[in-house]
Amino acid sequence: MATDVSEAPAASQNSLLRFLTCGSVDDGKSTLIGRLLYDTKMIFDDQMRSLERDSSRFGTTGDDIDFALLVDGLEAEREQGITIDVAYRFFATDRRKFIVADTPGHEEYTRNMATGASTADLAVVLVDARQGILGQTRRHSFIASLLGIRHIILAVNKIDLVDFDEAVFSRIVTDYQSFAKTLGFASICPIPLSARFGDNVCSPSSRMPWYRGKTLIEQLESVETETDLTGRPFRFPVQLVSRPDDSFRGLSGEIASGSIRTGQEIVLAKSGQTTCVQRIVTMDGDLAEAEAGQAVTLVLEDEVDASRGDLLSLPDNRPTVADHFQAKLIWFDSSPLMPGRSYILRTENHSTSATVTTLKHQIDINSFMHEAAKVLQMNEIGVCNISTQTPILFDAYGENRVTGNFILIDRMSNATVAAGMIDHPLRRALNVHWQTLSVDKKVRSELKAQRPAVLWFTGLSGAGKSTVANALEKMLTAQGRHTYMLDGDNLRHGLNRDLGFTAEDRVENIRRTAEVAKLMADAGLIVLVCLISPFRADRETARAMMPEGEFIEIFIDTPISVCAERDPKGLYKKAFAGQLANFTGVSSPYEAPEHPELRLDTTAGTAEELAAQVAAYLAGHAHPV
Repeated sequence: MATDVSEAPAASQNSLLRFLTCGSVDDGKSTLIGRLLYDTKMIFDDQMRSLERDSSRFGTTGDDIDFALLVDGLEAEREQGITIDVAYRFFATDRRKFIVADTPGHEEYTRNMATGASTADLAVVLVDARQGILGQTRRHSFIASLLGIRHIILAVNKIDLVDFDEAVFSRIVTDYQSFAKTLGFASICPIPLSARFGDNVCSPSSRMPWYRGKTLIEQLESVETETDLTGRPFRFPVQLVSRPDDSFRGLSGEIASGSIRTGQEIVLAKSGQTTCVQRIVTMDGDLAEAEAGQAVTLVLEDEVDASRGDLLSLPDNRPTVADHFQAKLIWFDSSPLMPGRSYILRTENHSTSATVTTLKHQIDINSFMHEAAKVLQMNEIGVCNISTQTPILFDAYGENRVTGNFILIDRMSNATVAAGMIDHPLRRALNVHWQTLSVDKKVRSELKAQRPAVLWFTGLSGAGKSTVANALEKMLTAQGRHTYMLDGDNLRHGLNRDLGFTAEDRVENIRRTAEVAKLMADAGLIVLVCLISPFRADRETARAMMPEGEFIEIFIDTPISVCAERDPKGLYKKAFAGQLANFTGVSSPYEAPEHPELRLDTTAGTAEELAAQVAAYLAGHAHPV
């Protein structure tokens, strides 16, 4: 790990550097960017007048200009004196152009910091000279490392508040280098500075004669961060199929890595179709060759079946195609990650259902040690095994940041709950393949003269799920239908006997049951599932496993007071006495379905009458084939 960059080669003239500022709360990130914009003369007169007015209203620097207000644009940020969102700013010097991301320091906005780091080549990690290395310093440095940033400027800010003490600076640098030595940074450049007064920002400070290194702007201008994307395997994510008329069809996008030339053979990585590049079209005319970072339209010699989401590569160096892989996750959501729950996984090219099958370990942000964990809480980082419903195309994140990253999206809220970096495919994903079967679901269903369905009965304990389902199964059997009933209590005597009643075990209980129900439906059966299944997300996970229309959610809507009065197993009595933990409706929540296919009130009819309602629905929606 290099720490002395004074001999680093100068960056090319007018090259673009993307960097971010990060660190703990109130370390001076926004002030530093404001000072950079001011000292590089990137503030217009009207902006300066507005800044002076805002400084008197919102400022925290007395009569001085509060440069933080240049980037703290949200009203909430100005009132609270903190950064909430990511603020991007452009500025330039004679030697280089810059795009800087000012990211929040609060732990609850870690997702915003990760967003800013995802496209950055360098991180300016700020440390308050009075506070030294804090938890967020470690967290942000670790996330920067995870997201592929290899160059760090350690900006020890507010050095004026410790009387420009060299010993304080040296201690902070030693502490930082000690914990960062395992993070794989190519360079760490420590600079003592005062963002408020401009010491060592754009001009050398006369108040620190002991420091003879570069100013911040000199280091930003000279650091060479270019990675050899052109020398890496060719990757071209298709963003658009361009067809303005019948005479032209091209595939448009930006080359993520590698290079391509006309006449060269390429392959659609997923389907394996091969063809050659006939033309490389740009707004400025055709090119003979193009490389990483260029936006082009490729016209192919053959009419291959390609669309948005496809990935082009060279035949002898293709990306991995797999449905199981290991990845690092940064968890963003207030609800914890639970293995077994289904999410939407989105990459540069794909969107598919995915499940975290195993949480291998959590990474302690202070020691970077691996610790056993059953869930990931908000802002925690872990290593997981992930299974996708359909195979996806990817490279290891360390090899290609574009094709190696993904996000996880919650099915219910559509919120982004995690950012992920792929490590490698799992062996089973490469060795286990689907076996083609001669007899399929259609044949099995036709033999039974029925259309398969999964009837998912949900409701509180004692609501009457099994009672109604029992009556329904008798009714369907009398009609000559082929059924099977999966009762939650019965399954816990066998398939799910190893599971308890924690939130994590409930997720796995439902996943296993849904997998069995799916297989039984594949056999052509009408499957009756009776589970409390208290969480909407898990019921939606089960629904996502089935074809459209095959999953029928039936809410047995019985008030808890009625369930407790019935108390057929004596469980409510124990739960109300505090003798039964994690009991749904008492000490654990139940999330009622919002849009079930059927809602049945057991206080308004007998089990047979309610079963008849389900049979009528089934006859109308899952009629015989």
